[in-house]
Formats: sequence, structure tokens, C-alpha cells
Amino acid sequence: MPDYFAGLDLGQAGDYTALAIAERHRDGAAPATYAVRHLRRWQLGTGYPQIVADCRALLAQPPLAPAGRLIVDQTGCGRPVFDMFAALGLGARLIGVTITAGTALSEPAWRQYHVPKVDLIGQLQVLLQSQRLRIAARLPEAATLLHELQSYQYRITAAAHVQYGQWREGEHDDLVLATALAVWYAERPRAARVPAQPRDRRGVA
Repeated sequence: MPDYFAGLDLGQAGDYTALAIAERHRDGAAPATYAVRHLRRWQLGTGYPQIVADCRALLAQPPLAPAGRLIVDQTGCGRPVFDMFAALGLGARLIGVTITAGTALSEPAWRQYHVPKVDLIGQLQVLLQSQRLRIAARLPEAATLLHELQSYQYRITAAAHVQYGQWREGEHDDLVLATALAVWYAERPRAARVPAQPRDRRGVA
């Protein structure tokens, strides 16, 4: 049976919030293959409570019910929204990802990861180039996702680091990141756990 992973990229003032659902198929020892089965972009200005409610409805019905995972972007304003999802009692079905500009992957808390953006986008590129990821052309936002993928670029910084993004004004990458979150978690490497900081008797780290 296939497994399902939903990536949620949370927009801010001028960015869209986007959701991508990836279906994973595994056949023995062969590498897994993926199909993007659902894409959604909320209108600009949609409140986070509405987005949480919409995602909750999706998680309660097939194909995400009963065991589909939701991978939520915790970067920036994402942590309070992640907490709203956690209050729904999703347990192991809820995963948080903070996207970083660094190079080290870590898991500072249970099912909460710090992931370099280069890893997220790199994993997506590998799946596309190896034809292990397919996007259903009939999806309403498929053309938008393909446009984002085609216009995605990278820069080499002065410190020889790679930076991915949309460098032209007015371009968005919300559907790319939503898809990348879903497939990265499905293919994720083992993260290094970061030990909790010791606390004194007042509970201060």
C-alpha cells in the first residue's frame, strides 16, 4: 500500500501558504517512487486558523487518513502554527521542519528537525532527475509548481555555500517548498539528536 506525506509551507504577509501531498510507492529493495497527488495554494491573507482547519479536514479523510504525515514548515512564524496543529492530538503524524541556511541536519526535539535548505531542494532535484517523482498534470496548481521549478535558481556565496531561491521580484517558491518538505521527510536521512540543555532548579536553561 502507498504511504502519504503532506508538506505545508506557511506563507507570511506577501507569500502564499501551500500544501503538497506526495504518494510514496515502495517495491522491495528498489528506490521509492513518488507522485504528487494534491496541490493547494491558499489566497493571500488567509488566516492560520483557517489553514489549520482545512488541513485538519484533509487529515481526517483518505488518502491522508488514518496514517498520513503532515510536515509543517516551522521557520519564522511557523512555530505557533505548529503548536496549533499539535493541539489537535496528531501525535506521530505531525512533523516540524525549520529550514536553515547552514549545512548540518539535526533533530533537537522529537519529530522536529532543522534542515538546510540545500538538502530540501537537493533531495527534490534528485527525485526529479531520476524520474522517481511525477506531478499529475491534471492538478489545478501543477502548472504553477512546474513554473516555480523551472525558475528556481542557486547562488554561490563568498564562503562557497550554495543558496537556493527565487531571485526575481514577484516570484514565489511556496509549492516547491511544500513538495520538498513532503519528499524530504519520506526520504530523510538519520538526523543527529541535539541533547537538551541542562536546567537549573528554576527551570531556566
